[in-house]
Amino acid sequence: MTKKIGLIVGSLRKESWNRKVAEKVKAMFPEGYEAEFIEISDLPLYNEDYEKEKNEPESYGRFRKEVEEKDGYIFFTPEYNRLCAPAIKNAIDVASRPYGKSKWGTKPAAVVSASVGSSGGMAANFSLRQNLIFVDLIPLQQPEVYLASVHELFDKEGALVKDTEDFLQGFVDAFVTHAERF
Repeated sequence: MTKKIGLIVGSLRKESWNRKVAEKVKAMFPEGYEAEFIEISDLPLYNEDYEKEKNEPESYGRFRKEVEEKDGYIFFTPEYNRLCAPAIKNAIDVASRPYGKSKWGTKPAAVVSASVGSSGGMAANFSLRQNLIFVDLIPLQQPEVYLASVHELFDKEGALVKDTEDFLQGFVDAFVTHAERF
């Protein structure tokens, strides 16, 4: 049975470094795994009034269904002001509601952060991990992935430099081992 892994990218810009990293990671999964992007750019900010008024955006239903269908998730986030991307936080909120009907619970997850800065988005990574634990996802502990100076990790043709490619393949292998526990 094929395991379906949802890839959620927090940077919404077209030439996002995190999207580029996610595309490389997507191709690294072994047979028996299917990694798919789950779109979050069309999710309005979570507002409980939508539930009370029975007027939720269509994108909420589509997103919740896609989340529910996955066996695990990898989140890719830049760092904005020492926190994870607001689009990811919003997506987590949307799929965790209405209260008591979260679509996330007890599935494997992992966080990759990438930044043109020197910290590799470490603070964003930590803040996102804390949020994942609260919604009952089970994050991969090792290896931690903070890609600093991400703009220097791709060559002119768009390929990852060898060391980074090897590191990310090790990460995907560890995530697969983690996912096999469930």
